[in-house]
Amino acid sequence: QVQLVESGGGLVQPGGSLRLSCAASGAIFSINVMGWYRQAPGKERELVAAITSGGGTNYADSVKGRFTISRDNAKNTVYLQMNSLKPEDTAVYYCAADYDWDKLRSSPNSWGQGTQVTVSS
Repeated sequence: QVQLVESGGGLVQPGGSLRLSCAASGAIFSINVMGWYRQAPGKERELVAAITSGGGTNYADSVKGRFTISRDNAKNTVYLQMNSLKPEDTAVYYCAADYDWDKLRSSPNSWGQGTQVTVSS
């Protein structure tokens, strides 16, 4: 079992920035891909960004050019740098992990508890 703990959410004005962190522990040898989902009221769950242990990345079209996912393998931690934030980015952001791309995109085996991001003036 992998445990994921997110941090870094909060309230920010439009155009501002936040950095989310996700620290993994437990059976970390079993995961190769980690990513960030978000869930906003009335909207479907969206995979925002994902990254492999080798550094390959993928982003949702809605955040390309604004968000950057990165990881520190030595610390078993994944980050999501969010710049130029918009009100529509408001959501609960969840860290997720699994062993390959397909599984992460469909039904990740491991989830964090979520952290609230609110973009409002």
